[in-house]
Amino acid sequence: MAVFWKTGDVGGYWNHNTAYHGWILRTAQRDDVRDVLDVGCGDGLLLQRLAPHVTTAVGIEPDAKTIARARTRLHDAGNVSLQCTSFTAFDPGAARFDLIIFVATLHHMELQPTLEKAAALLRPGGHLMVVGLAANRAPIDWILSVAALPFARIGSLLHRETDDIGVPTAEPRESLTVIRQKSGEVLPGRKIRRGLYYRYLLNWDKPIETAGSAPQ
Repeated sequence: MAVFWKTGDVGGYWNHNTAYHGWILRTAQRDDVRDVLDVGCGDGLLLQRLAPHVTTAVGIEPDAKTIARARTRLHDAGNVSLQCTSFTAFDPGAARFDLIIFVATLHHMELQPTLEKAAALLRPGGHLMVVGLAANRAPIDWILSVAALPFARIGSLLHRETDDIGVPTAEPRESLTVIRQKSGEVLPGRKIRRGLYYRYLLNWDKPIETAGSAPQ
């Protein structure tokens, strides 16, 4: 995955979130992806990696100190715009996106209304990608977390993990069972699976409207 950011990646680092940037970048490089929204963009590292592959990229971040760091990182990225706002307050006007991303940010928000708004802001055929955190509630959650521990630690050592990058964090509230249920109701056909680094990966492609179909 590191092939995506070895060149020109100023201030890059690795942690359990950036481990999945390659997964996102592979979608961003598709021909049907032009305009991207990064929800909770943090210090802008993912946007820095996305910018060379898309037409426009918008990052929103509610924490003023964090987005100031993003502005410093992205000062010479002419196709990236940043807004200090929450996703709830975010108003893009008539703009719609081909790719909307949440990396370790969805659990900061109300799950169902956030997914509903994200779906509405996607163009038909657009992609929603979530690298998410879920709470351990059931025995299987704890068993799988413990089983992943040695592999996650090996990955952290190999990549020299930067654990704390100085951005606001929050503990997840919903279990993966709840997230599966609610996301399936809002996003029919979504795919969701557990990742190695205590994350789940959710992706959904918004249906393309066809003649005679109801608007999405």
